[in-house]
Amino acid sequence: MAGQALQSSGVGLRRILAHFPENLSLAFAYGSAVYRQAGPSAQQENPMLDLVFTVDDPVSWHEKNLKKNWSHYSFLKLLGPRIIASVQNNFGAGVYFNPLIMCDGKLIKYGVISTGTLIDDLLNWNNLYIAGRLQKPVKIVSMSENVTLRSALEKNLKSAVTAACLMLPESFSEEDLFIEIAGLSYSGDFRMVIGEEKAKVLNIVKPNVAHFRELYGNILQEDPQVVYKMQQGRLEIDKSPEGQFTQLMTLPRTLQQQINHIMDPPGRNRDVEETLLQVAQDPDCGDVVRLGVSSIVRPSSISQSTKGLFTAETHTLSICTVLAAQDMKVGIGHLAS
Repeated sequence: MAGQALQSSGVGLRRILAHFPENLSLAFAYGSAVYRQAGPSAQQENPMLDLVFTVDDPVSWHEKNLKKNWSHYSFLKLLGPRIIASVQNNFGAGVYFNPLIMCDGKLIKYGVISTGTLIDDLLNWNNLYIAGRLQKPVKIVSMSENVTLRSALEKNLKSAVTAACLMLPESFSEEDLFIEIAGLSYSGDFRMVIGEEKAKVLNIVKPNVAHFRELYGNILQEDPQVVYKMQQGRLEIDKSPEGQFTQLMTLPRTLQQQINHIMDPPGRNRDVEETLLQVAQDPDCGDVVRLGVSSIVRPSSISQSTKGLFTAETHTLSICTVLAAQDMKVGIGHLAS
């Protein structure tokens, strides 16, 4: 199978990457074509390969990619690289996808996100769209020496551990933790109700516990709030109000703000620290954190899926599509300025 070949060697991935402009700060592959999943996707003979490209200058990158891969884009290519970059940056979760592309004999989907947008999401969890994918095992194909990006990638993993631990009891298994972590970016995602199978998170984790352990092992061993019994595959976490307050104070800024919004009654206008101190003493602390994560994921999943209606390649430009492109050029042309 092609998926198995990609797992065992990065050669296939690098050959695909050669079809695209260079100057990527990060390129990674994810999904069932890279890491085996249980459930229906396990039966796919040649699953689509999912890729994300992180670029410092989206306008310049799309301009080069339009020259190399004009057919990859939807009707938005008629509006030029500045409009494409504006749609990427200003709508949805800050990522522009080209799906259903045949490249080097492989069906792929690739997303493009700016380096700054990704770093901000990794640190603050603005939408958890790409940051959420990077909380699960991925195959890094290319990475620059951007120290800020590398630090943000590590911080995202530490934040995932903290949020998941707050949702779990005092003692739990590795698999329990990895299921919570893998589920963060699906919490509140409307597709989990009307599209994605509900067992998706379990299907991701169960065949890949070893990969999750490789991703999080060092973080768990170094976390002062966690007792990691590696041989038994068990963990313990400090659930005292003091311990939970310490954990809450290290959560990403956007999640702290969402928790404050959920818990702060109208007219009180408490600061975030005061709210987190209250939540730390609440028996339902984990549920509050879960609600906070859902309130981040839900709007971004809806807006990004809506954007996909415009960025998806139709392969056939009808008269209506051309007219729609002209209307959009008038409506959002100011974004390019």
